[in-house]
Amino acid sequence: MAASSAMPAAPRAEAMPVLDDASRLTPTPVARHVVLGPDPDAALLARLRAELREAAAAGRPVALGAARHSMGGQSLAAGGTALTFAPGGCFPDQAAGTFHAGAGTRWRDVIAALDPLGLSPAVMQSNNDFGVASSFSVNAHGWPVPRGPFGATVRALRLMLADGAVVACSRGENAELFRAAMGGYGLLGIVLDLEVEAVPNRLLAPSFQVLPAAAFAARFVALCADPAVAMAYGRLNVAVRGFLAEALMVGYRPVPVPRTGLARAGTGGPAIALAREVYRGQTGSEAGKRLRWYAETEVAPHAPGNRATRNRLLNEPVANLADRAPGRTDILHEYFVPPDRLADFLLACREVIPRSRQELLNVTLRFVGADPTSLLAYAPAPRIAAVMAFSQRRTAEAEVDMRRMTQALVDAALGLGGSFYLPYRLHARREQVERAYPGLARFAALKRRHDPGLLFRNALWDAWLATPSAGKG
Repeated sequence: MAASSAMPAAPRAEAMPVLDDASRLTPTPVARHVVLGPDPDAALLARLRAELREAAAAGRPVALGAARHSMGGQSLAAGGTALTFAPGGCFPDQAAGTFHAGAGTRWRDVIAALDPLGLSPAVMQSNNDFGVASSFSVNAHGWPVPRGPFGATVRALRLMLADGAVVACSRGENAELFRAAMGGYGLLGIVLDLEVEAVPNRLLAPSFQVLPAAAFAARFVALCADPAVAMAYGRLNVAVRGFLAEALMVGYRPVPVPRTGLARAGTGGPAIALAREVYRGQTGSEAGKRLRWYAETEVAPHAPGNRATRNRLLNEPVANLADRAPGRTDILHEYFVPPDRLADFLLACREVIPRSRQELLNVTLRFVGADPTSLLAYAPAPRIAAVMAFSQRRTAEAEVDMRRMTQALVDAALGLGGSFYLPYRLHARREQVERAYPGLARFAALKRRHDPGLLFRNALWDAWLATPSAGKG
């Protein structure tokens, strides 16, 4: 029998793993995805150095992540090495009023460790499933008042640079790196661990006030300045009738602890399931939006047992309200405006948002104290943050519409002396980013000095910093 002339089949190239973020709109092929142990022991440091050497030799970027909740690929680098830190431990120092968190520690780990000791995080993101080091890297804020962003409560950290060196950073040691890494989106190096402030856990009771949105800012600033108020937030009506014109202001004050002591922080329960149904029922439904506003303004103030510990209020996973529909996704926006310009910003929102085809489900208002430290500060002076949640269709047309609306809202915030938050979709124009963050060019220069090979890169870097801005060298 004659030998076959057919060539042997070429081996199939192994498909690259594809990662995404919370937007579900950023599928990114990566050359290598490494899930790492949570706590920075010697073995982890050796593994990290090996991964950095391997990526540098291959000419691949390295991007860092934990929960990967950013929405514009800030924890992703196409064709690169993605390092994901698994959840880890939290080690309180009760005498010092601090806790030590590793690279992978989640906020739920922190609350679980602090709660039995009667302690609570001084500031944390509004949900418990995010990483502590990640919160520092995006300089997240929360709703304890009158505090600034989370970075204000970080006393010190260790940072692994691109060459594998580990440096201690604080306001007094390597202060320039500390300032740049705070809200630096992992572009300076790997945050290995942090020393963070804690405060006493307290039993809190809420007060509720419904008022015109135009009057909200002055009342809210006064509420947050009251030393008896520990936490506070506002909400805006998103129904067509009263759209962004009606506000709810909620403040939490400490109350005496019952003889049984503080209840342990927990999550879940029937109330969470009901809140989810009410929240998700707003999508495409004016009646659903009215029902939620009624529930928050009329039902919640009279609900029995609405007292809660500080930790209980903080200990909520973002998944409780997440959209699970395959054709839609939740997209966040966040704008920071001077309190005396909030009414003007809401007026602009009432013009811009209805013209879009986006489904606005929620606006939460928070007070953010001044941030004098971060090189990329979004609140150089006290600000009111407007945190917006949209339900977006997962189509190309909806993405174009979202980009257009985002740029209009950013223009409105900038025109009022405000800013916007970077961890969401990368829809802002570069000149808008530069106006909002005047330290951007200095940040990029510092990054290039400490990482001349540009090893740490992500989609944020590629969109706004990869090439020097015209006229800025």
